Amino acid sequence: MRDLPEAARPDLTCDVAVIGAGTAGIAAERSAREHGARTLLIDPEFRGTLCANTGCMPSKLLIVAARAAHDARRAPVFGVQPGSVQIDGPAVMARLREERDRFVEFTRESFDDLPPDTAITGRARFTGPATLMLEDGRRVEAKAVVIATGSAPVVPAPFRDLGPRILTNETLFELPDLPDSLAVIGGGPIGLELAQAMGRLGVAVTLFDHETRLGKAREDDIHDALSRAVGRDLTLCLGADTEARADPQGIRLDWSGDSEGHAVFSHVLVATGRAPLLDDLDLTASGLDLDDHGTPVFDRDTMRCGGSAIFIAGDADADVPLLHEASTEGEIAGRNAACHPRVRPGHRSTPFTLTFTDPPLAQVGEEPGDDTIIARSDYSDQGRARAEARAEGLVVLYADPQGRLTGAELCCPGAEHLSHLLVWAVQSGATAADMLLLPFYHPTLEEGLKGALNQICRQVRLPEADRQASAGGARNG
Repeated sequence: MRDLPEAARPDLTCDVAVIGAGTAGIAAERSAREHGARTLLIDPEFRGTLCANTGCMPSKLLIVAARAAHDARRAPVFGVQPGSVQIDGPAVMARLREERDRFVEFTRESFDDLPPDTAITGRARFTGPATLMLEDGRRVEAKAVVIATGSAPVVPAPFRDLGPRILTNETLFELPDLPDSLAVIGGGPIGLELAQAMGRLGVAVTLFDHETRLGKAREDDIHDALSRAVGRDLTLCLGADTEARADPQGIRLDWSGDSEGHAVFSHVLVATGRAPLLDDLDLTASGLDLDDHGTPVFDRDTMRCGGSAIFIAGDADADVPLLHEASTEGEIAGRNAACHPRVRPGHRSTPFTLTFTDPPLAQVGEEPGDDTIIARSDYSDQGRARAEARAEGLVVLYADPQGRLTGAELCCPGAEHLSHLLVWAVQSGATAADMLLLPFYHPTLEEGLKGALNQICRQVRLPEADRQASAGGARNG
């Protein structure tokens, strides 16, 4: 079949056509097939997931290298003298790419397990509500379609056309060496993680953001803790408007706002967000209603676009650009596409975001309302954190008037693990009293949660047994 000339290639039919073979698309195809559908998975490259190629995994490889350098520098606190820390930039980047490529290969191997003739290499566009045209001229007739085309970095106008010194998270990891200096535009998760990592690896980093709040932190004291932490490794310029132009030595930035200045950087990382990859789909032919940004209007419980047989999942829907959410959305979209027109809501997990700064920033559940109980645990003198010479930050817990946990925001040591415990508690409907009845080993970072949990219990009416357990927890903390 592959050797036929384009004009001789037959048209294709299927029950569910999935456009895009990233995390959401892979999940959607698998789910649709498991529900009895004949599927096609269409992608121009089949290069593996965003997470493996340019997202989660390469960024964490850079972060662990930075943590090794940071730990070596602070070793004298414990009486350990490691000597002068030398950063081998080419070695850092070479290991990053080597390990990154291993992760990518794992995702690519999954395509080998697809049934024959399921993977179709090429681009697709809509020619009708349930028909697609491939770039090789073939038509695809499907009973239902899943859009899972992913997203791409947004590069604002001032930074376009300035050459390879303008980086995104899709190009930074290809650098042969660490930059001499780096401006980071954007204080969201990508910008924060990569800026702090580069700073700890010896790069002179300045982070700029038009906003004055890093990482969309909800609580003022959480934002203050995050700002202090990252501010030790780089220069922060918040509330700043920037202009960029080429310079013989790199890229010159001029900024104004809460502060003013100019400087030349060897590289600029633009981390101002990602936008859905939808332009090549010819969505006007699909008949879908689009929002003001050109994204299909959809039901996030079913992933269905209006009353159509088209579903959407992952970064393409511009809702929650997280890997675990993309996987969930893909599973829901694939199942409902296979069963269309019988669609049903899927299970959506408790909102949960995690930024891998040091200490990490984590947000769990919904934002607090007018009747929300808010409690805090201070980690600036917490026992285990102090033993590890990283006592800083805090945990903020949210609960309803009955003491049931509804959310949390954390910026403290171990927040990547503590936040998992808290999101599990929120999703299971646990109360603060329920949590205090569970064992807390000593000395651990988990013990630090007890202060906030007891504060919640003191603000609700508890059965006497729970009140006694709470009191015992306070004495043992």
